[in-house]
Amino acid sequence: MADDLLRLDTPVIAILRAPTAARFAEVTAVLHESGITAVEFTLTTDGALDALRDCAGFERPIGAGTVRTAEDARRAVDAGAAYLITPIVSDEVIQEGNRLSVPVISGAFTPTEIHHAWAAGSTMIKVFPASVGGPGYLRAIRAPLPEIPLVPTGGVALTDARAYLDAGATALGIGSPLIGDACTGGDLNALRDRIGALRAELS
Repeated sequence: MADDLLRLDTPVIAILRAPTAARFAEVTAVLHESGITAVEFTLTTDGALDALRDCAGFERPIGAGTVRTAEDARRAVDAGAAYLITPIVSDEVIQEGNRLSVPVISGAFTPTEIHHAWAAGSTMIKVFPASVGGPGYLRAIRAPLPEIPLVPTGGVALTDARAYLDAGATALGIGSPLIGDACTGGDLNALRDRIGALRAELS
């Protein structure tokens, strides 16, 4: 699974966050059929664990986001999460992910946090919130830490996607700029259009 995360067909992790997860399966199906194969269900969404269970039969594995404790990690993996994503550097989540043989993408921002999370055993590092520094910050981080796969997340606009990849990102974490209102009843064809625009931006 770690190798799969490092070799995505489209280098994007779509982030699903909403008041409830009632539409997560439907939105994920659209993402998968449109070429976005990495999807994160955030645990701050009501029903996220049930949605993970409901999607167990999907061809592409799904990850859990906003994982902050070892207990969060265990519950997510028990529900079917194939990888874990944190908003912070959480040693207990990294250790639990490693114990369960599940990749962890740790949230971090400063060079010290990024190095710490990588040295502790993270598979990739979510640079969060990426919009604070933009592509220029990512490029500066890459210079002394070139071996660490970075996933800028948080305020990544579709029109900035290419700039982040050119700055050295391995993948991008994108939520509302891509998902819009699809998880709360919005038009799924509009979601397909946004996915198409993003993939064109990255091509």
